[in-house]
Amino acid sequence: MPKIVPGITTEWRRFDDLTVSALYELLRLRQQIFVVEQHSAYPDLDGLDKSALHLLLAAEGTLAGCLRLLPPADAISPARIGRVAVAARWRGNGLGRRLMADALSFCRDHHAERAIGLSAQLYLVPFYRSFGFGEIGTPYDDFGVPHIDMRLLP
Repeated sequence: MPKIVPGITTEWRRFDDLTVSALYELLRLRQQIFVVEQHSAYPDLDGLDKSALHLLLAAEGTLAGCLRLLPPADAISPARIGRVAVAARWRGNGLGRRLMADALSFCRDHHAERAIGLSAQLYLVPFYRSFGFGEIGTPYDDFGVPHIDMRLLP
């Protein structure tokens, strides 16, 4: 059972509204998790951050988690959630659930008619299923980390 963490805050930010310091902390957190911890030399700086909304989760005044939301690219594309990350120190406290709940709430408010897509690391499939996502296609290797595409219908 996750322990209750007091003083958790979340905030949506556009890329252009991130301070240099906030951007540095965001990228440092993602690098620590997706590159260092997971031993995956993948291109985190993929050119999509500028068009994304970034959800920053703070605990005890420091960045503890984040995700990015890519709005639908056209009239039929889904919104896409990605780069969901919680710092190692804060895992097991329900912060990943908080990030996803906030992101899904935002999508219901702003993209209600759209599906929501994401690329899940295979070990996290049950976590995303718990929000109603279902697998699409077959697993694939993404820079040494097994993934599968998932979708949540409106």
